[in-house]
Amino acid sequence: MTAPRLRHALRRIGRDKRGATIIEFAIVAPVMCLLLVGAFDVSHTLYARGVLQGIVQKTARDSTLETADVAKQEMLDERVRKQAKALANNATIEIKRRYYRTFSDVAAARAEAWTDTNGNGTCDASEPYQDENRNSSWDKDGGNGGQGGAKDAVLYTVTMTYPRMMPLPKFLGVGGTTTKLVATTVLKNQPYGDQGSYAAPIVRNCAP
Repeated sequence: MTAPRLRHALRRIGRDKRGATIIEFAIVAPVMCLLLVGAFDVSHTLYARGVLQGIVQKTARDSTLETADVAKQEMLDERVRKQAKALANNATIEIKRRYYRTFSDVAAARAEAWTDTNGNGTCDASEPYQDENRNSSWDKDGGNGGQGGAKDAVLYTVTMTYPRMMPLPKFLGVGGTTTKLVATTVLKNQPYGDQGSYAAPIVRNCAP
């Protein structure tokens, strides 16, 4: 091909816009897909967190009634699990109740006093501690397990862990492969009787 013909052919190719849309779509499509997948993943997480918090609030209120004995609490917890499973049927649900004497105790969440001889910030190695709530165990948050009694402040916590709906973090190499949602609320048991009280603290020793 002669030089003039070659230049003419190149100019014609340069002016030819056929297929430009396909090329542009091929460049933009992956980015758009990533944005849509990310938006769906975030939206589902926000929705699940809102629904879970609503379930926790309702269940905690029902648990504060005088009629909410252990059997009723287990029934309420099972209701939470079922509704959480409706959000993610492969989720792992963990439910905890911790009760305190006052709301201030909940907010402070102070560990029971102990002698930290090894300086590791936890009660172990047979270190002595003040068993203030008389439950024979050192409580790092100062609370006690269960629903408690009349007028006790109860911290109700539900932790929901499930595989991410979309594998976006895996594709990008960031974040984990699971989503963890934690919903909590603090409510006071109804004053259906006098609030219980602990006897004088006992000095015990933590596990070796």
